[in-house]
Amino acid sequence: MARFEDEDLTDAEFRECDMTRARLIGVVMQDAVIDGLVSNLVVNGVEVTSYVEAELDRRHPVRLLMRSADPDDLRDAERRLRAGWAATVARLRAMDEGLEHQRVGGEWSAVETLRHLVFVHDSWFRRCCLGSTQPFTAIGLASDFVPDQEEQGLDPAAEPDLDQVVAVRDEQGAELERWLAGVTAEDLAKVAPVPAGPGWPPYAAGRTVLECLRVVLDEEWAHHGFCVRDLDLLDG
Repeated sequence: MARFEDEDLTDAEFRECDMTRARLIGVVMQDAVIDGLVSNLVVNGVEVTSYVEAELDRRHPVRLLMRSADPDDLRDAERRLRAGWAATVARLRAMDEGLEHQRVGGEWSAVETLRHLVFVHDSWFRRCCLGSTQPFTAIGLASDFVPDQEEQGLDPAAEPDLDQVVAVRDEQGAELERWLAGVTAEDLAKVAPVPAGPGWPPYAAGRTVLECLRVVLDEEWAHHGFCVRDLDLLDG
């Protein structure tokens, strides 16, 4: 167990860290930012996760639709998410040239974020929901911890522009929309047809189609928020 005592962690950054059961005792935490999968978080004796989740639902009603098992709600959620990204892409096109490739605080640029969602669609929707064994789209961008990226079809040297990425995203969005148009509650409750053998994600076997679809929708929502946050800083 790591133990930090009387350490000055001002401006420290923890990225892709597992802090399960971490205890911060007698700390000074001002102007701190926490982004991630947070549950059962107790601050000064108060469990605050439920408050955070309720506030996020109030600000972003699409989250309620994303958690539904009703196909109509999921179709509505997908339309809202796509509309949000369409507005953000339009905003990108109106900004100074080059800002779509600019990183803020070490986070992915807008184009890199869109490329990551290309990868999410290929892995969690095409592979898990459709059972596809086709290689992933070359311009997709995976996190560093994803192994065997080239073997799965990704091109680490790819440098697509915004138009190229948006064209792929439009094609993928249309594919998801067509599938959702005919999906039933019974279809969503089935075990996802994840192909046997290696491939990302390795831990999807045994999940339902609905669980895999929710990963796609969650990623769309979360990364849109990150992108808008960074564009606000660039615009400022």
